Amino acid sequence: MILSDKTIKAMLADKSLVLEPIEANQIQPASVDLRLGTHFLKVDEHEMEIIRMDDPIRYIDLDQEEIVIPPFSFLLATSMETMKLPPDVTAFVEGRSSIGRIGLFVENAGWVDPGFEGKLTLELYNANRLPIKLQAGRRVCQLVFARMDFPADTPYNGKYQGQNKAVGSRIFQDPDKQ
Repeated sequence: MILSDKTIKAMLADKSLVLEPIEANQIQPASVDLRLGTHFLKVDEHEMEIIRMDDPIRYIDLDQEEIVIPPFSFLLATSMETMKLPPDVTAFVEGRSSIGRIGLFVENAGWVDPGFEGKLTLELYNANRLPIKLQAGRRVCQLVFARMDFPADTPYNGKYQGQNKAVGSRIFQDPDKQ
């Protein structure tokens, strides 16, 4: 079941759902808007000839209030908000329509597991032919919360738990690595 604004507000008030800092205008009828933080990661194309799934990826670390994403380029960013999901709630990361209409695709692999704690790393892609200038503090995506039929037996405690800035891919740490 998708959580309504009434339920989201109640959960934020009783701290069973944590999303901080948050302003009233971020709470929508069936979602909460997230704002862009100040930390970004860009793949360092000058230090790598190919991205391999079994090797760490080299990134350029940027901490700034504004950033320009060139056409057809990819960037990792962090949310301004820190979150903590209870073991019976999951969340979907969805782009905002106004952001999609300028050609910016925002994602977080689309899913946040119950029990996740930290800031979200957002994957940004500029599908436009023009550069897009982004500013920290602007609403860029939304979380849609859903209550599960039972609390998770094993809430999330993976390799991205507790992140407080944009974190690059850690796929090289996967146990199914060949």
